[in-house]
Amino acid sequence: MRTIELVEGIQSSVLGLGCAPVLGSIDSKTCGRALSLAFEHGITHYDLARSYGFGDAEKLVGRVFKNNRDKIVLTSKFGIKADWKASLLRPMKPIVRILRGSEKKHDAHLPPKQGTGKSASDLLFKRVEINSMEMYKSLEESLKALKTDYLDYFMVHEPLKSITNIDEISEMAMRLKASGKIRAFGLAYMQSQKHLHESYFDRFDILQFNSPPGVTAYRKLAEERWGEPNIIFSPVRGGTWDMSPAEKIEKLIRDFPESVILCSMFSESHLKENVKLVG
Repeated sequence: MRTIELVEGIQSSVLGLGCAPVLGSIDSKTCGRALSLAFEHGITHYDLARSYGFGDAEKLVGRVFKNNRDKIVLTSKFGIKADWKASLLRPMKPIVRILRGSEKKHDAHLPPKQGTGKSASDLLFKRVEINSMEMYKSLEESLKALKTDYLDYFMVHEPLKSITNIDEISEMAMRLKASGKIRAFGLAYMQSQKHLHESYFDRFDILQFNSPPGVTAYRKLAEERWGEPNIIFSPVRGGTWDMSPAEKIEKLIRDFPESVILCSMFSESHLKENVKLVG
């Protein structure tokens, strides 16, 4: 698979694996197989966060890649974490997955639902203050869970308001890079909240955002970021209904040639189909 250097010295596969479903909607056995299969097909970029899998995803990914750490690129994020209530859910996860699977089948032929506020799972997470202390603490937790000495990318996780202490955050990032604990620092954000953060985009090494074809201002964003390194998540969620998921991914690859496209691929057929799209 083609690789790309988003930040000097860090080579990522053009197609990355978004690990948000790991040990959340997807069980351990399926996740382990999908991660191994992704690696076999040349996917080297794996995107995580402290909140994924209700706090358990990093441990599983760390186990799968313990003997191949030098061959992969690991991203994790801080700012959202699993609440203490999430630990109570662990014994119930298999039941929850079955119920979710039934709901998805039932809803498959219905129009998309309108947002109604917080989901039940939102109650199992909490946002932490974006400051240097929480940043360092979260990084140490991620490194321990992943069983690694460093992260390739460490990001602020979709903050809902502007970061007012950007100097403090940037200084900590420089210290962490100097110590070798992280190789690059980034900001992950929703396009709907871009206006909150764009005044300090230049303080980050990499930007990670959602931009499915067809969303408002897609063309303008593609023009602005065409030659820039980006990481794009949720590539097929939302946007135009006139394109298939495969067509959306192909368009993103054309419109953002210097970017990594993150897909959550946990079925073998889905993974192989997406790998073919990028060559």
